Amino acid sequence: MSNFKWSELDERAVKMAKVLSADAVEKAGSGHPGSPISLAPIAYTLYQHFLKHDPNDPDWAGRDRFILSGGHASLTQYVQLYFSGYGLTLDDLKRFRTAGTRTPGHPEYGLTPGIEMTTGPLGQGLASAVGFAYGQRYERGMLDPDAPAGQSPFDHNIWVICGEGDVEEGISSEASSLAGDQQLGNLTVIFDANHIQIEGDTKIALSEDILKRYEAYGWYTDEFSFIQPDGSYKEDTEGLAAVLEKAQQVTDRPKFIKVDTLMAWPTPGKTNDPSAHGSALGAEAVAGLKQTLGYDPEQSFQIDEEALAHAREVAQRGLAAHSEWDERYQAWRKANPDKAALYDRIHAGKLPEGFDKAIDDLEAGFEPGSKVATRKASGAVINALAPIMPELWGGSADLGGSNNTDIKGAVSFAPEAYKTTQWPETSKYGRQLHFGVREFAMGAITNGILLGSDTRPFNGTFFQFSDYERPSVRLAALMDIPNLYIWTHDSVALGEDGPTHQPIEHLAAMRGIPQMEVVRPADQCETAEAYRAFFEKDNSHPAALILTRQGVPTLEETKAKAREGVRKGAYVLVDTDGQPDVLLMATGSEVQHAVAAAKTLGDQGVKARVISVPSMEWFEEQDDDYKEEILPASVKARVSVEAGLAMPWYKYLGSYGKPVSIEQFGLQGGGDENMRDLGITADHVVEAAKASIEEVRKAF
Repeated sequence: MSNFKWSELDERAVKMAKVLSADAVEKAGSGHPGSPISLAPIAYTLYQHFLKHDPNDPDWAGRDRFILSGGHASLTQYVQLYFSGYGLTLDDLKRFRTAGTRTPGHPEYGLTPGIEMTTGPLGQGLASAVGFAYGQRYERGMLDPDAPAGQSPFDHNIWVICGEGDVEEGISSEASSLAGDQQLGNLTVIFDANHIQIEGDTKIALSEDILKRYEAYGWYTDEFSFIQPDGSYKEDTEGLAAVLEKAQQVTDRPKFIKVDTLMAWPTPGKTNDPSAHGSALGAEAVAGLKQTLGYDPEQSFQIDEEALAHAREVAQRGLAAHSEWDERYQAWRKANPDKAALYDRIHAGKLPEGFDKAIDDLEAGFEPGSKVATRKASGAVINALAPIMPELWGGSADLGGSNNTDIKGAVSFAPEAYKTTQWPETSKYGRQLHFGVREFAMGAITNGILLGSDTRPFNGTFFQFSDYERPSVRLAALMDIPNLYIWTHDSVALGEDGPTHQPIEHLAAMRGIPQMEVVRPADQCETAEAYRAFFEKDNSHPAALILTRQGVPTLEETKAKAREGVRKGAYVLVDTDGQPDVLLMATGSEVQHAVAAAKTLGDQGVKARVISVPSMEWFEEQDDDYKEEILPASVKARVSVEAGLAMPWYKYLGSYGKPVSIEQFGLQGGGDENMRDLGITADHVVEAAKASIEEVRKAF
């Protein structure tokens, strides 16, 4: 039987939530008041009766996770955080959408206690919630796989509120399809069906039966309406609670609960009106709302102290839940000392003993002169680290064999019903991820894994198709979380697939994302060191490894210098006696051409320094003395060599430098032929070096 109880104080708290939401938007002069007003009873019901959370410890490992996918309705969550005692104050609500606030227009990860992720770009919250559920299940499998369901300290639920905009975005379909296949029984999505968006009634652009759509994905579905059969409106929280309690009995599928609401109810003149979605209600409407709810229309940010005190009691219930969890957690630690040590390590973000040795042993087998694609080298590093880093897991958007993202011997992360001839071993605790051709969802899901667990995911696709993933990459950078992207087939050298598959502008585009690290290694030595540097770095930026399809020679110089050089972003690979005449800067597969060009120039009496630049972002982190050591300002003749746009290089080329680059879409020929036809050759580097030297000579 249900233990749900709803009192007059709960009713008063919901009314207060509605009024505070209206006042906050009105004071800010902008925002989205309609959804927070109509969502108030739903959010309050979740925070007071369904979410397992401890406002005294927002980072408690045993908590449920709540994600407001429609981030524009941020006041929905801010008010509940204020009510629950997360440390948000009334002044924080008054500072909604202002500079330096803890209550920005859209929730921001790391800024406000109780916010699990940054939301706002619609659909990504829902998609990342799928990743939260992935991460919870995998971590449980690592640490406590045999505990009865619901009894492990690593069991928790993920709750989402989403709206029409979320389900309209294609990423929701990608991720929800995967969630159904994965049978994620700890994920519950509440769909706020208010049928309003900025352009008006949603039926102009959204007409399918959403519940049937989710049923087809394999979800449990149900519906509840605050709109009564006679057209009246009743915020029936007891009925809603009964629907949610019924859904919680379902453990073999994710749950999608549609709740029919009227936006901004009961605001006079604004209820069910599109203007309530994205604009302040206006003084007259806000006054009418207050009168309707029994508040003084002349006062703002009024607090019903008795109702607030009642709502704050949830913190005491949170302490009790936390205490009960602590008992189970300590019992688990005592019974599983080895796994407890593993948990302590991964929870602290520490690397295992043997990390360096695993990479060192791999590098010991690298033969200078051998031609190895950096994508293959990347796969070798993943498989060298996998035995000592059980927290490392990942996969590809249907390109595992091409991206080399498969972990040898790993069981696939999927229910046993989905095993295939190609992947005969599956488990709900498997390690090998399969995303299908769903790059955007892949990026959002791995974001969610990072945010919702202590594990370290990676994901892969062709570099060209990072275009499909880019919005989730930007969100990872905005949240500053260390997602790892393995993007292969990095240039026109991939060959006959043609210009649809050949990246040109992509390096420039990805380097343009703040807090994003782009790493393009020259050979297998630099590839291994890129992994070492990424995992050892103290900061938490996301990073992309940009890797070749074609074999590239293992350079003698990287064997000796890459370990210290790669982590600094740029380093001298080949130097000269005395001051060089020209600096040759290159990345990835073009480093070999810079080395060859330097030899040719040397034979002609021109002193050329070769600088490998695997990561501009890592180089920019170095101090000015190091930058001057590598790129002395006195040497003005410079050449950049990269099979993509020259745009990112001009800050290093200066006034007299010459780029060897590609400023057009790719070609239809073979890889080597394309590179020659587009001028990515050692001979062209020599020509560019001489041209730059000549320009400097004329200028000085």
